[in-house]
Amino acid sequence: MSRERIIIMGAAGRDFHNFNTLYRDNENAEVVAFTATQIPNIEGRQYPAEIAGPLYPNGIPIISEDSLGGLLEKEKIDTAVFSYSDVSYEYVMQVGARVNAMGVDFKLVGAGASMLESNRPVVAVCAVRTGSGKSQTTRRVSEILREKGHRVAVIRHPMPYGDLRRQVVQRFASLEDLDRHQCTIEEREEYEHHIESGNVVFAGVDYKQILSEAEPEADVVLWDGGNNDLPFYKPDLWIVIADPHRPGHETRYYPGEINVYRADVVVVNKIATANPKDVDTVIANVKERNPKAQIVRAASPITVEGDASQIKGKRVLCVEDGPTLTHGEMKYGAAVVAAKENGAAEIIDPRPFAVGTIKATFEAYPAIGELLPAMGYGSEQIADLTETIDRSDAELVIVGTPINLARVAKFSKPSLQVGYHLEEQGEPTLAQILERFVTAHVK
Repeated sequence: MSRERIIIMGAAGRDFHNFNTLYRDNENAEVVAFTATQIPNIEGRQYPAEIAGPLYPNGIPIISEDSLGGLLEKEKIDTAVFSYSDVSYEYVMQVGARVNAMGVDFKLVGAGASMLESNRPVVAVCAVRTGSGKSQTTRRVSEILREKGHRVAVIRHPMPYGDLRRQVVQRFASLEDLDRHQCTIEEREEYEHHIESGNVVFAGVDYKQILSEAEPEADVVLWDGGNNDLPFYKPDLWIVIADPHRPGHETRYYPGEINVYRADVVVVNKIATANPKDVDTVIANVKERNPKAQIVRAASPITVEGDASQIKGKRVLCVEDGPTLTHGEMKYGAAVVAAKENGAAEIIDPRPFAVGTIKATFEAYPAIGELLPAMGYGSEQIADLTETIDRSDAELVIVGTPINLARVAKFSKPSLQVGYHLEEQGEPTLAQILERFVTAHVK
């Protein structure tokens, strides 16, 4: 009997996990290739034989999704497995139509099919869209658990954009570990705030092996999700963040709506800066899909690190989290809020000053507008970001990324960093919810 011939469509994260859990040891299936998209320069690599297992002695090629049509035909593919996140339903079905038109099955993996079970209680923090507020929520959850005396191991959604052989299991306990692993800006944005809060962060490629190394250091495993993807581990408490700045997105993006259906808790974030009608819309959509979910109302107030009075009357360049502006489709972030609240004279348009890969990012995502995405998937892009900032005619740079960007991108312009934290409004609070979780699950 011939093996089912499969390609896995991904973005260097969920695709590898689906392979490891569903296909690596499956003698009835043959994964012919991974296709890659969303992240720059992740194609042209090989999923190494050392990780792929004995059924794949030559490893598995990773090619651009632009080659999808030719690959399906040339390799006589039976099934294409869609394995990346934060895309509209229209986009998913357009890809599905393209695949089906060539006589190939199009597969979406079920919510629980690839979830691993842990020997420790698991709290998962996910979202309906990227940029909804997972980072401040995971910080808040870990803070509450540590205050109760529990050890927390944070396991972060994968971002293995380098040498996969060296990234099977990664452990980050210090800022020096970020340098040692040659982390991108995107990785630093997700790891740095945890490290500075006292958490140890695990990530990588093989999440079964990662879990086995994290569990001895933990009373609770805290899954810190990426984009709007589903957890890789079966949660005992499933927390999902919704964003009323993008009302209705909780019903129109894959796989974020699945998170809504499965959530134990939905945190409706940013309510202090959102239109109250949009907050009500999000809550109504959540209740319609999951009436049992507890709803936490929260704000994400910002703080300017340094002298905020420097902003008044200045022409400022606002730098925001890259993926949130690109495939997250957010129109503004913490830097813009800080600029407006503190009386900036003008938010300048960075596009006339953009160079190289940053210019290409604006061309690929024209809706970004007058904000600068902090793209940094490699040294070339970080250099282009730095040059773009220095070429601008801004008097001051306001940085709304989750990290101190100036530590990585050595631009010469004066800058202020903006931070933010989660602040629950009313009840229930996350502390109350976690108190019940600890009583039920943590020994």
